[in-house]
Amino acid sequence: MRYFANAILALSFFASAGHCAETTPPIEIKAVVVAMFEIGEDEGDKAGEFQLWKKNQNLSTRYALPHGHHDIFVNEDTGVMGIVTGMGIARASAAITALGLDPRFDLTHAYWLVAGIAGMDPADGTIGSAVWTDYVVDGDLAHQIDAREIPSDWKTGYFPLFTHSPYANAASVNPEKAPNGEVYILNASLRDWAYNLTKDTALPNTPAMDKLRATYTGYPKALAAPTIMTGSHLSASTFWHGALLNDWANDWVEYWTQNKGNFVTSGMEDSATLQALTYLDNAKLVDKNRVLILRTASNFTMQPAGLTAAKNLELESSGEGYAALQSAVEAAYAVGSVVIEEITTNWDTVKTDIPVK
Repeated sequence: MRYFANAILALSFFASAGHCAETTPPIEIKAVVVAMFEIGEDEGDKAGEFQLWKKNQNLSTRYALPHGHHDIFVNEDTGVMGIVTGMGIARASAAITALGLDPRFDLTHAYWLVAGIAGMDPADGTIGSAVWTDYVVDGDLAHQIDAREIPSDWKTGYFPLFTHSPYANAASVNPEKAPNGEVYILNASLRDWAYNLTKDTALPNTPAMDKLRATYTGYPKALAAPTIMTGSHLSASTFWHGALLNDWANDWVEYWTQNKGNFVTSGMEDSATLQALTYLDNAKLVDKNRVLILRTASNFTMQPAGLTAAKNLELESSGEGYAALQSAVEAAYAVGSVVIEEITTNWDTVKTDIPVK
């Protein structure tokens, strides 16, 4: 009975959407803010990635999205939309595809801002920092042999699809031609424009964050204050942690980018979001050259000296949790909203001409 009711709901939605498409022109969307999760409610409690956007951008008009994780909210005056994809690659791909195929919205000139939290490599930066992404590398497409069974001269048992050993055929890797979605290159000019526009934005910091980063002795950039930077992102549904896997992440990103990218942040959904947008771009429904990814560091991807990876992960998951979680959420809005404001204010220009640095 429940299945039947859900089927009727879905059919009703598509029927009404089709009817609206015939009688009402689609709403022109200028910017889509993509969040991945919310902690509780969309308003009035502890903020996840979406709440500040909904409140401060006045995303007050709700559009049902029963075939996605979360309903869509729009400010119909500014043309800004917010979507919560849900955590993980499967949900993100489904949600972005559902939105891109929705006849209620015209997304052909929309800019896409993925704004979410991430883990930070302490060799490259510190918690609370904001990173504009250049490359997104998928960390799930691989072969794996248990490390206890690998040859003695192998560094890892996790290696690229269609190879027979770690990092084989490295010279033949072409980041611009990754047929299985192993790596995505974002529009460098648009990214640099966003970075230059936001690089002096003030970022929140707390005593708890200072206390945590002080434990990362031997990592000068981890000890510094939060900053705005650029770097590469590793996207994988597995929430990995630890020094050894951090080494793997650096090697993996170097392999798939031909040493042009540097692993800085780790998260889940971005390869899926970019794959969905690539297909939608093929259908002329979106422009994949208008995509920006902003990841803000809520935690480090490995443990400090004196702790095991397991103990550090346990500490992060208990008590107050990530010391920089709320600051990272706030940083994503503080930095990202500067870009959204610039786009909507100058829409007559940027609708046709993508900004450059």
